[in-house]
Amino acid sequence: MGGERVREAVAGAVQALRRGVDQDWSEVGAGRLEWSCRRTAEHVAGDLIAYAGQLTGRAQDAYVPFEITLEDGAGNEGALHVIETAGALLAAAVATTPREVRAFHPYPFRSADREGFAAMGVAEVILHTHDMATGLGLAYEPPAELCEDVLTRIFPHVRPGPDPWHTLLWATGRGDLPGRAPVSRWHWSNNPAIPTERLTLHGVTPAAAIDLRMGGTGGFEWIGGGPYEGTREAAGMLVQAYEAGVLRPEWGVFVLVRSEDGRAVGGMGFHGAPDEDGRVEVGYDLVAGARGNGYATEALRALAARALAGDGVTELVANVERTNIPSQGVVTRSGFTRVGEERGMYAYSLRR
Repeated sequence: MGGERVREAVAGAVQALRRGVDQDWSEVGAGRLEWSCRRTAEHVAGDLIAYAGQLTGRAQDAYVPFEITLEDGAGNEGALHVIETAGALLAAAVATTPREVRAFHPYPFRSADREGFAAMGVAEVILHTHDMATGLGLAYEPPAELCEDVLTRIFPHVRPGPDPWHTLLWATGRGDLPGRAPVSRWHWSNNPAIPTERLTLHGVTPAAAIDLRMGGTGGFEWIGGGPYEGTREAAGMLVQAYEAGVLRPEWGVFVLVRSEDGRAVGGMGFHGAPDEDGRVEVGYDLVAGARGNGYATEALRALAARALAGDGVTELVANVERTNIPSQGVVTRSGFTRVGEERGMYAYSLRR
């Protein structure tokens, strides 16, 4: 999900809406929205430029305090030109922002990376083009691959459907899906990130997990030839949860990225959401070339502190092979206590 996806979405939207420029957009409602088509067009342009500003300004605590307005004399064609321009600026910002950079966005974890901003920009464009096209009586349907890119990056909690476009419309309260209740309130979800002294734990999206499971990099630059097998297996578990509609991103998989060079050194995460007793299992691995530097301990301490600070979590558990002395040292240094042994594995626990 890069700048090319933003350009693709904008080009398709402008092409569709240009067929309706002879109508009075100020007087035509945009689908189910309370806005007119004119107001909706301004909103799309404003969001695109705002997302570009967040990335280029590296905003950390709030939105950069500016907005754009269309000139009074700007007609419908002028509004489309502004959308094209704002889309080009977001595409350029996405293309020139390093993978590890995150900027402020309020929902739900108060930040997003370049793929998140690209996906949000694409979602704004295609969904509101649908709204406007509905009001103007125009045919419009974006490419299925573009819709799937949005779903697998910022809608990880939405179970995939047979058709990505209609699944996205349903998930945003704009349509129906057989066997699913209508949606009245909705949100998208950017991936979480947890900073430590030398690392950032980047939450893995379904899109990245699918790529990792298939032998790819997940969009990360890895040291030493790529992720260890345990990370790929964990990515497969995440994909299964996503396909079942039970994925909770904060209880998924994280890639450990070094702050000094932006390169990934390992994976860490949970085996699912906490159970009814508030217990959740954690696992991790490092690329061979990154071991012995304390990365796993540093990451596990941060992940455990975040998990135990949340409501409903009472205990973290970890199972380590009896022969894996370094891993036993990691969990011990992170505050876990050995509580049992079964089938060649030591069980460790860390309680609130």
